[in-house]
Amino acid sequence: MIYFEKVSKLYDGDTTPALEDVTLSVAPKEFISIVGHSGAGKTTLIKMLLAEEPPTSGAVFFESVNIQELPSSALYHYRRRIGTVFQDFRLIPHKTAYENIAFAMEAAGRGDDEIASDVPHILELIDLTDKKNHFPHQLSGGEQQRVAIGRAIINQPDVIVADEPTGNLDPINTYEIVQILKKINELGTTVLITTHNKGVVDSVGRRVITMDRGRIVRDDAKGQFIL
Repeated sequence: MIYFEKVSKLYDGDTTPALEDVTLSVAPKEFISIVGHSGAGKTTLIKMLLAEEPPTSGAVFFESVNIQELPSSALYHYRRRIGTVFQDFRLIPHKTAYENIAFAMEAAGRGDDEIASDVPHILELIDLTDKKNHFPHQLSGGEQQRVAIGRAIINQPDVIVADEPTGNLDPINTYEIVQILKKINELGTTVLITTHNKGVVDSVGRRVITMDRGRIVRDDAKGQFIL
């Protein structure tokens, strides 16, 4: 489904590559934790997949298509196939939980009937039905991240990419977010999560890729956090 072929990335002005000769394959419906210290290359890897950064060398493929060769007109449709969740939530402050999720459907050109039908199901999945009319400032950090996950999955993407999604959360909220991501994966969505939280990785109990200084140094089919 996703394939990184000998990918390296050297940013302008740097002498040390952010990624170096990374080869990695991701199968449909996998749940992969990507771990490593700050600066290991985790976020750069995600940016490559989202076509936000081009590789200096090598190529990134999505279903056999080299994403760097996609015309700009096709990038929007490609990115719609990937739902993104970030550490800082990135919710629209003047919209309620319901409206934040619905906005992602509106941006994708979905109709009012579809929105009215689909958003309640997502709110139920993330266990926020009773807070659908709350604004972000009225929600806890864990609840805001659940809204962000709901927004990421509302258009039924093939892949969810979560970049340090529990970095600002306490252990209880972290556990709840991991359980939601596992549930999404069990429903058939591929999940990639970057983290430096040992508890997250051990809780997931799936494939673990360890990065260090831009390289993949371990790839364990059912691993734990080892650095």
